[in-house]
Amino acid sequence: MMQLFHEVSQECSRITTEKYSTSFSSSIRLLHKDLRTPIFNIYGFVRFADEIVDTFHDHNKRVLLDEFKTATYDAINRRISLNPILHSFQITVNQYKIDHALIDAFLYSMELDLDKRKYDRSGYEEYIYGSAEVVGLMCLHVFCEGDKSVYEKLKPAAKSLGAAFQKVNFLRDLKADFEGLDRIYFPGCDFRNFTNADKEQIESDIQKDFDNAYKGIIELPLKARFGVYVAYKYYLSLFKKIKKIEPQKIMEERVRIPDYGKIYILAKAGIRSQLNLL
Repeated sequence: MMQLFHEVSQECSRITTEKYSTSFSSSIRLLHKDLRTPIFNIYGFVRFADEIVDTFHDHNKRVLLDEFKTATYDAINRRISLNPILHSFQITVNQYKIDHALIDAFLYSMELDLDKRKYDRSGYEEYIYGSAEVVGLMCLHVFCEGDKSVYEKLKPAAKSLGAAFQKVNFLRDLKADFEGLDRIYFPGCDFRNFTNADKEQIESDIQKDFDNAYKGIIELPLKARFGVYVAYKYYLSLFKKIKKIEPQKIMEERVRIPDYGKIYILAKAGIRSQLNLL
């Protein structure tokens, strides 16, 4: 029964999301039920690709990524894959007609992570687009449910939200990226001498992304608005916490929002939503 295979595959994507990110999975569950599964499917795909380049150090990452890339396009074109993550992803890509150029850009950024260690400004912007902004656009395809005019209108905000999330992750994970993976994403920074000026410049850029993203969130279709808003508020809270920390302190610890903090964010967002104050 094909439907059973679809369900099993998509359940794998849901489990992958919940195991790797409690924050994102919680936000996804706040979306309308029609949107949850396709967003889980996108996250599962993104997560597996990211794992290849960030985690599988005892294996030939380039070979694995090349195989994953080939299998991804085969799944999309054939509309089936025995890899449940790729099978669920192709369902979403084909159902919502996700632009294949977004997938190309994402996989290219994953390839950069195999060898690239430092970025200039143009390389950084290219990487942010491929690793984060296109993920926001993939999700926007789902949120708009085929309404191309709404998609085009909200594209800039979706890109900004993806960029904000990624850049906050970079700040939060400076120690792991720099010491563990020998990567420096932010251009012009020396993390052996990471100054207040460096940090403030990065934070100013991220704040612009958050501001631009909010303008689009409040115009999202109702089915998507609350779940995306909660994810936005979670990352904004994380960002505000990072802003209060001294530059060298970031290199020593990974900033987190405790569970009670996440509950507070959710409760406050719920009240604002009920009062139409988003």
